[in-house]
Amino acid sequence: MGIGKRLRTLGLCGALVAGLLASTPAAGAAARPAHTVTYDKYSLELDGKRLYVWSGEFHYWRLPSPDLWRDVLQKMKAAGFNAVSIYFDWGFHSPKQGVYDFTGIRDVGKLLDIAQETGIYVIARPGPYINAETDSGGFPGWLTRQVGLARTSAPDYVAAAQEWFTAIDAILKRRQVTDGGGPIVLYQVENEYSGTVLDAGYMQALVDKARADGITVPLFHNDVWPGGKWAPGKPGAPDLYAFDGYPNLFDCRNPQAWKPAPDFRWTRPVSPGTPMFVAEFQGGSFDPWGGPGYDKCRELTDASFENVFSKNNIASGLTLQNFYMTYGGTSWGWLPDPNVVYTSYDYGAAISEARQLGPKYDEQKRIGYFTQAVEPLTKTDPGPDITGTNPAVTVKTQSNPDTRTQFLLAQHKDTTSTTHERTAFGLTGPDGTYAAVPQQGALDVDGREAKLLVAGYDLGGQRLVYSTSELMTHARIGGRDTAVLYGGAGQDGETVLRYPSEPKVTVLEGVVDHGWDAARGDLRLDYRHGGLARVRVEGGGRTPLELLIADTAASAAFWKQDTAAGPVLERGSDLVRTATAAGPLLALTGDTARAGDLEVWAPPSIRWVTWNGRPLPVTRTADGTLRGRLDGPAPVTLPALTGWRTRYETPERRPDFDDSTWTAADHTTTNNPTKPPAGQPVLNADDYGFHHGDVWYRGHFSSSGAETAVTLNGITGNQGVYSVWLNGTYLGSSGSGTHEFAIPAGTLKPDSVLSVLLENMGHNEDWDVNDAHKQPRGLLSAAFTGGTPAVRWKIQGTLGGEDLADPVRGPVNNGGLYGERAGWSLPGFPDRGWPRTSLPAARTEPGVTWYRTEFSLHLPAGQDTAVGLRIDDDPALVYRAQIFVNGWNLGRYLNNVGPQHVFSLPTGILRADGRNTIAIASWGDGARGLGQVGLVDLGTHRGGVPVADVPGPAYRGR
Repeated sequence: MGIGKRLRTLGLCGALVAGLLASTPAAGAAARPAHTVTYDKYSLELDGKRLYVWSGEFHYWRLPSPDLWRDVLQKMKAAGFNAVSIYFDWGFHSPKQGVYDFTGIRDVGKLLDIAQETGIYVIARPGPYINAETDSGGFPGWLTRQVGLARTSAPDYVAAAQEWFTAIDAILKRRQVTDGGGPIVLYQVENEYSGTVLDAGYMQALVDKARADGITVPLFHNDVWPGGKWAPGKPGAPDLYAFDGYPNLFDCRNPQAWKPAPDFRWTRPVSPGTPMFVAEFQGGSFDPWGGPGYDKCRELTDASFENVFSKNNIASGLTLQNFYMTYGGTSWGWLPDPNVVYTSYDYGAAISEARQLGPKYDEQKRIGYFTQAVEPLTKTDPGPDITGTNPAVTVKTQSNPDTRTQFLLAQHKDTTSTTHERTAFGLTGPDGTYAAVPQQGALDVDGREAKLLVAGYDLGGQRLVYSTSELMTHARIGGRDTAVLYGGAGQDGETVLRYPSEPKVTVLEGVVDHGWDAARGDLRLDYRHGGLARVRVEGGGRTPLELLIADTAASAAFWKQDTAAGPVLERGSDLVRTATAAGPLLALTGDTARAGDLEVWAPPSIRWVTWNGRPLPVTRTADGTLRGRLDGPAPVTLPALTGWRTRYETPERRPDFDDSTWTAADHTTTNNPTKPPAGQPVLNADDYGFHHGDVWYRGHFSSSGAETAVTLNGITGNQGVYSVWLNGTYLGSSGSGTHEFAIPAGTLKPDSVLSVLLENMGHNEDWDVNDAHKQPRGLLSAAFTGGTPAVRWKIQGTLGGEDLADPVRGPVNNGGLYGERAGWSLPGFPDRGWPRTSLPAARTEPGVTWYRTEFSLHLPAGQDTAVGLRIDDDPALVYRAQIFVNGWNLGRYLNNVGPQHVFSLPTGILRADGRNTIAIASWGDGARGLGQVGLVDLGTHRGGVPVADVPGPAYRGR
C-alpha cells in the first residue's frame, strides 16, 4: 500500500496532515522565555550551557529579495551553522539625515524573524562603520558633509552615529535572546577600529548608547589582528575581545600560493578572561575590477583550505568562529567600494552568489556538524604537541579539563605542503596509553589536509577510545547510537571502542575487520575508506551502535536535524532544509538536482514521510531505516533575448537643453577637507545631495573666442570616467583626475555650454579613520587655456537627490542619466516608438545609448532556478553598461576591464512566472553600442523556498 493510500486510509491527508504539523510549533513560532548569555575564558554560555559558535557572514542588503533570505539561512543551518553574522548597512537605510527606512528589502525585523524561525542565532553588527567593501564602508552619503572626523568623538559625527543606533537598536533590542524576543546573542560596536586613531571616548559613547537603547547581550569589537586593541579592561572596551584572521589575504591571482595556517594559541594572553573569538575568518576573498574572477578566489579558499585552516583554529582553542563570507551575494546598484570590488560579491564563498552549493560547503558542513555534536569541544586547554614517526607531520592537542576528552589535530608541519605523508604516534589518554596509533598500519595525511581526531569521548552510550577517522556527527535515534565517521577515499582507518564485555559485531555493508582485546576491553575496527560501510555493534554492556563509515565524498550526502520526536539523519538529497515530526509523520523539505534515493534514520514512531509537502512513498529496510525515491527537477529552457529596441540619449550635451530645474552649483564654502581652487565654486556632487551614480554638469559661460582648451579635474573613483561636450561637440573622455581637452576650431559660441557626464563609481571606505569616504566625487575645478571666462554651473544627479523619487529601490539603485530620470529603466516604459535593433549592436555616437527588451518566464513550479544574464564582446572595445531588470540596477559591466560577464538575477526581482523587462544603458566612445546578451541557467533544483515578486514602481509617466 503506497503512502498516499495509507494516509487517506488513516485520515491523515489534506487538512489533517496540516493540522498535525501545525500542532508542532515551528522554531520561534511562540514567544521564547528570556535567556541569559554569559561567558568565561572558554566559551559563550546560553542559560549556563556552553555553546560552540559556528557562524557564517551574510548581508541581507546584498540580496534584494527578502524571501531568498530564508533560502540562504536554511542552507546555512543545514550545514551545521548555529549562528549568522550580519552587518547592518547604515547608508542602505538612510538616504537623508533623520530619514530611516526599514520596509521592503530593508525590513531587518523580518530578516531577524526568519533567522529565529530557522533556528539560527544572530551576531548583530550595526557598526556604525562596517567596511564590508561597500560604498563609504556603510556610511550614508549625507555624512560626507560633516565637519568632524568620522569614527572619533567629533560632536557632529557622534550625534549622527547615535541617531543610527537609535533607529536600528529599536529593532534589534526586541529580538535579543536575553528578553525572549529573538535570536540575537552578540552585538558588535564599531569594526576593525585598530589603526593609529583610537578614540576611547568615541568607543565608550557607542557602548553607552547601545546599553541605553536596551541592548543587553554581550558587546564586542573585532581587532583587525590579534593585537589587543579594545581588549576588556581598556578604556572604551566592550565585553568580549575578538579579532580577524585572513591568512591568504586577497591574492586570487595565484590560488595555489598558500600562506601557513596561523596558530592562534599565542593570542590567549591578549584577553585571558574571555573566549577566543575570531569575528571574521577568511571564507573567501574579494576581487577587484580587472581581477581574475571569483572562480580563482574559490580555488584559493577551497574545501582543502577550509579543512586545514578551520580545524587549525579549533585546535588553537577558538570556540567562536565566524566565516567571512559564507554567502557573499551581489553589490547591486552603486553599493560597491570601487577600489576593491565590482558588482559581484560572490567572494568565492561556500554558498555562491547564485545560491549554489559545492565541495567547500560540504567541508564546512562536516566541521560544523562536529562542533555542534561534540560538547567537550566548548571547553579545552592546550596540551603538548606530539611528534610521531614522521617529523613532517605534527599532532596538536587540546583536552577538556572536566571530561578529559582529547582533540588531536594531525597536520603537516608545513601546512602549505602538498605531499602525502603517513605517520603513527603515541597516545596517552583517560583510557590508557597506546604506544602507536593506529595500532596497525599508519595514519594517512594527504597534501593540504588536516585531521581533527577525538579520543576519550563518551559518544552517547558508547566509549570512544580513539578513531583515526574523523567524527562528523552522532545522535541517539530509536534507542540506538548512530555515528558518521569519514576519511579520504583509499585511506586506512581505525576505530577503538571500550566495552565491559565482548560485543557482537555485524558488518552490514562494506569491508571492516574487527578484533577484541579482552585485557583492555577494546573493540578495534580496521577498514579502508571507500564509499559507505555500515557496522552494527550490539551487546557488550552498552547501547546498540550503528557506525556509518564514509569516505569524504560520501559523507557530504548526510544531513541531520533535531525534531520534536528526536534527532533524524538523512542521506541522499542535495539538500535537506528542515525536518518536522508530528506523530507518525516526518515532514522534510529540501532540494534535488537529480533523481535519487533518500534514506532516513528516524525514531521508530516515524512511519510516513512527506517531501516538500507531498507524500513520499517509503519502505522500511532491514536496518530499520526508511527509503524512498526523490524526483529531480524538470528541464528548464530559458528564452533567447530578442526584440531589442534602442535609443540614444545624452540630450544634456546640447546647448539648447533646458536645465532650468537643475540645482545651481554655486556653493562658495564646503565642510569637505578638499576645497575648490580660489575663485571657483564647490562642485563636489555630495555637497548638493547627489551621492550615487552618474551626475551631469552644465557650465554656462560667455566665450571670448580665444579659448583653445579646457582642463577639468574630475574625481570618479577607481575605473570611473567622465565625458565632455562643448556646445554639443564631443571633446573626449578621461579617467579620474585632471585632463586637458582641446577645443576644436569653430566650436565656441558667444554663449557657450560645457556639458560633463561624470560617473561616481562609489565612495572610498574609511578603514584608516582619515575621512577617506569624503574624497569628493564629481568635478573639482575647470580652467580654460586662452581665457578666463566665468562659468555658471548647474548640476543634476539622481532624481530627487536625497528626497528619493524611488524610495522602494532606495538610494543605491539610480544615478542621474537622462534615461534614468525619464523612466527608461523601468518596466512599462512606452518604448514602442524606439527603433528595433539586434545584438551585438553597431557603432553609436559617444555618450549613452539604451537597449530594452521584454521576455516571459514560466519556470516550473516547485523548483528553484537561478538565472543569470551574460554579456560577451571583444574586450578591446571600450564601453561600460548598467543592467536594469524590472527597474532594479543589478549590474555594472566594464567591457574592457572585466572580469565580470555573468550577472546574477535574484528570483523575486526576476519574475519566475511572468513578464520581465531588461533595460541596459551603455556608455562609451561610440566604437560599440552593446555586445551579445543572453540568459544563463546558474543552477536548477527541485525544491527551494516560496519566493514572491519584489514590488518596485513601474513607469507612470514623468
